[in-house]
Amino acid sequence: MKRISAIVLASFVAAQLAPVALRAEEIKIGYIDTVKIFAEYKETVDAEAIYKKEVDAWKKKQTDLETELARLREEIQSQSLMLSEEKLAEKKQTFDRKMQDYQKYMSETFSDDGLAAKRNRELTAPIVEKINGVIAKLAEDEGYTIIFDAAQGNIVYGKKALDLTERVTELLDQKMQKAQ
Repeated sequence: MKRISAIVLASFVAAQLAPVALRAEEIKIGYIDTVKIFAEYKETVDAEAIYKKEVDAWKKKQTDLETELARLREEIQSQSLMLSEEKLAEKKQTFDRKMQDYQKYMSETFSDDGLAAKRNRELTAPIVEKINGVIAKLAEDEGYTIIFDAAQGNIVYGKKALDLTERVTELLDQKMQKAQ
């Protein structure tokens, strides 16, 4: 008896939900590859060139500081027997101060919240905003319910027809040309 009641109840629920399913919005899905979009978008290439130039300058300063530390270390080691204790202590103090300066520079420049990371965010944030804006407009204009990012590893398989990467890149290029 319980089994028949469960079947009747399930049939009733299914009958009630069927019209809702028929009225449901069509689901339209697409995906993009943000790595490819970033690689092909001119503003990203320009931003990467600017960032690389700045990082190269910071790395040159890092190398200069490391060279100075190595020179001081070598000086201390080679002259330790010839220098008075006072002069040796002075050189070691200079070395320690330079080492602290080096560590401070490295932390301020290359840590997770350092100058390099901040500069990278400054350069990429407007680009990400533009890309997201183009994706949102494409989704709205063409009725996409959801668009996934293949670069994030969330898509194992997708039909090429669902790949919107080239469309997004084209729209970004058009938007950039209009801005010029």
